[in-house]
Amino acid sequence: MTRMDVKPGEIIDGFLVEEQVHVGGMAIIFRARHPDIEDKVLFKVPKIVDSDDATAIVGFEMEMMILPRLSGIHVPKVYSVGDYARRPYIAMEFIDGETLYPKLAESPLPPDEVVNIATRVATALVDLHRQKVIHHDIKPSNIVMRKTGEAALIDFGLSRHLEMPDLLEAEFALPMGTAPYISPEQVRQNRSDPRSDIFSLGVVLYHLATGERPFGLPQSRQALKTRMWRDPVPPRKIRPDIAPWLQEIILRCLEPNPAKRYQTAARLAFSLQHPESVKLTERAHRLKRDSLLVALRRWLKARALPPVEPQPYASTTSDAIIVVCVDLSEGFEYLAEALRIETQRVLSTQGDVRLACINVMKLSAVFMQDAFDSSGRNIHVQRLVELKDWARPLGIDPDKVSFHVLEAMDIAESLLEFARNSHADQILICARGRSNLRRYLGSVSAEVVARAHCTVTVVRAVAPSGTAAA
Repeated sequence: MTRMDVKPGEIIDGFLVEEQVHVGGMAIIFRARHPDIEDKVLFKVPKIVDSDDATAIVGFEMEMMILPRLSGIHVPKVYSVGDYARRPYIAMEFIDGETLYPKLAESPLPPDEVVNIATRVATALVDLHRQKVIHHDIKPSNIVMRKTGEAALIDFGLSRHLEMPDLLEAEFALPMGTAPYISPEQVRQNRSDPRSDIFSLGVVLYHLATGERPFGLPQSRQALKTRMWRDPVPPRKIRPDIAPWLQEIILRCLEPNPAKRYQTAARLAFSLQHPESVKLTERAHRLKRDSLLVALRRWLKARALPPVEPQPYASTTSDAIIVVCVDLSEGFEYLAEALRIETQRVLSTQGDVRLACINVMKLSAVFMQDAFDSSGRNIHVQRLVELKDWARPLGIDPDKVSFHVLEAMDIAESLLEFARNSHADQILICARGRSNLRRYLGSVSAEVVARAHCTVTVVRAVAPSGTAAA
């Protein structure tokens, strides 16, 4: 049974858990010690408390996947990672330093200090982007200034690794980010553009330089969209002592069109270090917002933008992507076993394959469903554990498989949307036995076969005697 709670005094995989130091929206952090590690350790666990747990579960799994793959002074070192099958956690370096969050209360800061901070954070983004990761939650509380001078980025629960499947994009159809700092691309659910981090850094710099947030504190998705057409008050209107070149940099970072921003964090860092090289445009001398007519034109243009197409991860190989739809319902274990045998056959014949194992938890349109079972276990987490247990006998490389528990009222539509967004080459799905109800209402497998954009293999099996096959 998976245990989600952690208490001071426990020993988990050799780590002695000590006092709690932080409670966030999706995770809880403790101090910890390990006999083989001299440095201070932070012990991070997911915060699973209510029906909104799915985002926290998937976000924490993304962080467990991404953070151990990162290296360098600009991210925390990872010592150990747990698993949802037993105890999910991340044991990582305690960074000796402070976040930028207290600086907000001190803002506006002297321009020289703003430039110094901006240079160090941009340098951290250079390192992160070179490792093919987009942070997607750049904000003062996620930026730690080491006592040695470097900026370190923390909290990778919303991040995307461009060479790994994006579980958040695949499983949720909502913008992900922190409202004041979220980029226009994130509002449109585009999670594949590193320039999103440059926009978010621009929001941080604007706040530190002026003492005000450029887009306020939006409370709705519609309010988030206004940054796509309404420009902020120019910083020099609020603080005349801000140099034109610094306003040029900040407003360029905040361009709603990513093509008009700095194209790389490296170029931004260079401009901050060499202000004489900054080409001044009308942005540098702007003292008022654009007219309502200009904003209206931007609004009309933004409304005409086509929907964002999900971007496949940039695999270093030409892996085929196979989506395996696993039925974990009680009484249908024989179907799950038949599906595993077929999956093993496909793996043995197709060479390099990327496997996405998914299970859909059917939601009711009428009744509110509990997030926990009668034993107090989180149902979403238990389903994720069962899915991983199902796949374990396949012996597939962990870097070649991902696991997704979806929640939907329409199972077939959810499976089809996932396969389309994942650019799947093949779908494997099992079919339950025939019944009068299925004859009149249709089956999930039949609908997937009829509507899928790719090859579908339907696996059937005869139920053992004494087993229901409804």
